[in-house]
Amino acid sequence: MGLGAFISVGKSLETALQRVELAERLAYESAYVTHIAARDSVTTLMAYACRSERLVLGTGVTPIYSRTPVAAAQSFATLDEFSGGRALIGLGVSHRPVVEAWYGQRIEKPLREMREYVGVVRAILRGEDPPQGERFASSFHFMGYEPRPDIPIYLAGLSPGMLRLAGEIADGVILWLCNPDYIRDVVVPTVAEGREKAGKSPEGFDIVAAVPSAVTSDPEQAKAQLRSELIPYFSLPFYRKMLERSRLEEDIAAFDRGMQEGGPEAAEAAISERFLSSLAAIGSADEAAASVSRYAESGATSPCLGGISKTDFDTTLEALAGCLG
Repeated sequence: MGLGAFISVGKSLETALQRVELAERLAYESAYVTHIAARDSVTTLMAYACRSERLVLGTGVTPIYSRTPVAAAQSFATLDEFSGGRALIGLGVSHRPVVEAWYGQRIEKPLREMREYVGVVRAILRGEDPPQGERFASSFHFMGYEPRPDIPIYLAGLSPGMLRLAGEIADGVILWLCNPDYIRDVVVPTVAEGREKAGKSPEGFDIVAAVPSAVTSDPEQAKAQLRSELIPYFSLPFYRKMLERSRLEEDIAAFDRGMQEGGPEAAEAAISERFLSSLAAIGSADEAAASVSRYAESGATSPCLGGISKTDFDTTLEALAGCLG
């Protein structure tokens, strides 16, 4: 738990590896990678393990429909062994357009399917017989190999149902597009409900919040770039519902009007200054640090900086290292 970073790979893997080395030198606690239409996330973390000795290495997140629970258990167990016990299994359901078009799968009952998936992975890591679910079933056991049985599992959560499930069956939750108010008002109490259902204390449960960050002398340029990067999320049902629960209905309505009346450019321009200010850490080092601190004060135990395209993320990492004290 503590300040971390999402370290994505752009055109150059070597650049990302150098950034991992920088994050380690600056005493960041963790490094996460997303699972998008590029390099495999777990394999990328193996490369990160080669260039670090202390960072916790996690996926933020791997869609459960992209690989079977057996494949996930094998991949993460191998990463964990190679990295000296630093792996973190970040899992999510993703979104229907991705799951159907990329993986040829269907999201039918996401809460049930996530529960089953995690149950199978945990059983395999512990050397137990995997439970037989409706969607995921296996008789797999490791042969001649004993992985760390308690590799932490975090779930991507937006809705109260998934947040509650994360509190019940996982070790942490990974958030994106959730501002500090949503974390304080929805995430923290809902996760606590799940912990209570499982007979566990909220203490020790990790809340990872991705914070789009840019320490820059040109904050307006960074905000304009972030607006363009947010366009897809305003169109995805899971995110729209979360934004409605965040009392940001006016922002969604403005976005929709912009899309209808002027297309993507108008929709992008409709993303308000208020929305960006609540979500991102952009500006001088002091201004950005204050934004990160708001996440920590809201209940995010591990705020994690994420780079904004066309800004200098190395400069941001250097400027915000240790900003939580």
